[in-house]
Amino acid sequence: MIWKGDPVYSKILTAVDLDEPSSWQKPIATTMALANCFGAKVAIAYVVPETPLMLQAQWSVLSVRAIMEAARIKLMKVARDHCVEDVEQIVRSGTIYTGLIEAGEMFEADLIVLSSHRPNMKDYLLGANASRVVRYAKCSVMVVRD
Repeated sequence: MIWKGDPVYSKILTAVDLDEPSSWQKPIATTMALANCFGAKVAIAYVVPETPLMLQAQWSVLSVRAIMEAARIKLMKVARDHCVEDVEQIVRSGTIYTGLIEAGEMFEADLIVLSSHRPNMKDYLLGANASRVVRYAKCSVMVVRD
């Protein structure tokens, strides 16, 4: 079926956890399928958690920059390995859900795609960060599960 009329989604943001490959496999595949269907632009976002960032960087501006740059490089590799060309990469720091919401607003996303939690969690509840993104994002949010 060919979509006629205005695209439902024109900008899709996918949230990933660079330390957890399962957090990006299905969300990126879902995002790319939707992007192909609607001709949407795609961005992939990662948020460097604030507390570990400050502990690792020991409050050094140069160390913070180095950690952020290392995250950008890793995110570029994920994007290159799993996506087509022209995928924007967004790296932010702070709380996960706030960073993702801000990334979505910065990209002007009309859909955020993310996984609900790490696979070793045994409950069936929505993860805390995913729940907050769903609750507070100004755009639609799709939570994918394995």
